[in-house]
Amino acid sequence: MKNPPLLALLRQALFIVVALAALTGCQTMESDGPARAAMNEAIKSEQPGNYFIGRRMYKKDYKMWGWVREPGKPWSTAKLVMLNEQQKLAPDRQGGKLGTDSNFEYKLTGGFSGELVYEPASDRFYPEFVLTGYEVRTMSPARIFSTKRQEDPAVRILLPPI
Repeated sequence: MKNPPLLALLRQALFIVVALAALTGCQTMESDGPARAAMNEAIKSEQPGNYFIGRRMYKKDYKMWGWVREPGKPWSTAKLVMLNEQQKLAPDRQGGKLGTDSNFEYKLTGGFSGELVYEPASDRFYPEFVLTGYEVRTMSPARIFSTKRQEDPAVRILLPPI
């Protein structure tokens, strides 16, 4: 270290650049406020039962299916899952058009196997959900992510729902 003050200055400059980049990438969800409030109220009134709610999240580079939560529980409790299709094919695969149902919301039947499945592109393990059936709840649900960019299949963002 020949010049410690210069190194400290470079670190500060790098920190400022990173912070500004992060701030410009942020999007608020204030415009979605009424739709989100209505969605949260509807979630509270969901009937308990032997089913789950799933939100498809298609990503070109990843193989996970999407987010799954229990009825009556908020999206913040959802798990990003790998789908086991040995009993029932996923809706888009059954139709022969991968990813065409991105951001659709489903009522899912089946359950968690208790196993974790490795997804190589993200280098992570995800819970396995064994699909036995589904029905479309809505093809244009309220947003559940902090940034709209997460809904873009080409963008490699995997933030949890809020």
